[in-house]
Amino acid sequence: MRIAMIGAGYVGLVSGACFAEFGVDVCVVDTDAAKVEALRAGRIPIYEPGLDKLVEENARDGRLRFTTDTAEAIRNADAVFLAVGTPTRRGDGHADLTYVFAAAEGVAKAAERSIVLVTKSTVPVGTGRKIKEIVRRVRPDLEIEVASNPEFLREGSAIPDFMRPDRVVIGADSDRAFQVLRRLYRPLYLIETPILQTGLETAELIKYAANAFLATKITFINEMADLCEAVGADVHDVARGMGLDGRIGRKFLHPGPGYGGSCFPKDTLALARTAQDAGRPVRLVETTIAINDERKAAMADRVIAALGGDASGKTIAVLGLTFKPETDDMRDAPSLVILPKLAAAGATLRAYDPQPGHARQVLPGGMHFAVSPMEAVEGADAVVLLTEWNEFRALSPEKLRSAMRGRVALDLRNAWDPQSFREAGFEYQSIGRP
Repeated sequence: MRIAMIGAGYVGLVSGACFAEFGVDVCVVDTDAAKVEALRAGRIPIYEPGLDKLVEENARDGRLRFTTDTAEAIRNADAVFLAVGTPTRRGDGHADLTYVFAAAEGVAKAAERSIVLVTKSTVPVGTGRKIKEIVRRVRPDLEIEVASNPEFLREGSAIPDFMRPDRVVIGADSDRAFQVLRRLYRPLYLIETPILQTGLETAELIKYAANAFLATKITFINEMADLCEAVGADVHDVARGMGLDGRIGRKFLHPGPGYGGSCFPKDTLALARTAQDAGRPVRLVETTIAINDERKAAMADRVIAALGGDASGKTIAVLGLTFKPETDDMRDAPSLVILPKLAAAGATLRAYDPQPGHARQVLPGGMHFAVSPMEAVEGADAVVLLTEWNEFRALSPEKLRSAMRGRVALDLRNAWDPQSFREAGFEYQSIGRP
C-alpha cells in the first residue's frame, strides 16, 4: 500500500516511519524545505528514542521519502493522512484548525483520483464534517472519503506505542474508508490489537476524552499529595492502594509539579471550549485546567519557601527542564512557569537537561546551562529535581552535598530516596510524603 503523510512534525514523522516499518510505501510532505532537506540527510528535528534509526533504515530501503510537493506525495496514494499542528487559538482557547483546513484543501486540489483523507491530528468534534465540506467544494468531481484516526502516542515511547497500541480507533462513514485503514493496520491483527470502528464524531471525541481523563487523574493525585502533606500520610501508599483497584488502575497516579506537554494542556482546553459551545460544559475538566495552572506557580513558591522565604541572591540548581523524560519537548513544561518566577524573585539559575536544545530557546535569558548535573549544583544553595530523567536517579547525595554551598533539596518528582538525602545532610522535601 501507499500513503502520504501531510506534516513532518512529531505525529507525522513518527507515524510515517512506523507505517514504513509495517512495509507501507510512505511519502511525508512538509512545507518547510529546510526540514525536508534535513530529513533527507538523516537529521531528525526532534528527539524521540529510536526514531533516528527507524527513519534511516526505512529511507535506505526505499519505503520512506520526504518532499515539499503535495502532488508528488499523494500521487497513487491509497490514503492521505493529515498530521499538521492544531495549537491553541489565541484569545479563546479553541484548537486552531487553520493548518488542518489548508492541508485538506491542498490535498483536494492536488488529487488525481479518489482517495481516503484521514485526520491524524487531534481535532475537535465536527472537524471531519467540515473537511468533507471543503473537499466536496474544491473537488466535486472526485469521491474523497474522510476518516478520523486519532493518535495515542506518548512522547518518549512513541514507537512502541505505535507498534503495540492498546487500541486503534477508526472513525468514518463509508465501508471503503474502513477497509483501507484496516488494511494499513493489518500487522497489528497478529498481536490481536482491538480495532474500534466508529463514526467521525465519536472518534474525534475519544481522543479528547482520553486525554482529559488522564489529565484529571494526574491532577487528582496531585491534590491528594497536598492533602497527604497536611495530614501526615504518604501519597505513594495512597496511590498504590488506589491503583490496585482494577476499576482505577495504577498508571498516571504519580504526583509532581503539574502536567505539561504537547497534548494535555491544549486538548483539555479545547475540549472545555467545545463543550461550552455545545451547551454542555465539562466542569470537571475546567477545574482540572485551573488547578494545574495554579500548581505550577505554587511549585516556585515552594522553592522560595524552602530557601527561607527569600530567593534573592541565591543560586538554584535545576535538574531537568523538559515536561517529561526522554523528550526534548518544552511545550507547557512546568519549568516555563517555575523558572521565570524564581528568576523574578532574584535567584541565579543553573540548569542541566540531557536534551536542552529547545529549552535554550524558551527559558529566561541569563540562565546558565550546565553540561552535567555536577556542574549545575556546584556552589548552589539549593537543588531542584524538576524532570525525572534516569541519570538523576543515580546521583550520589553525598557528592551533591559536597559540591553545594547550601543543603536544600527539593524533589518535585519523588525520584530520590528521602532517607539517603537526609543522612547526607540535606534539608530534603518531596511531594506528598511525610
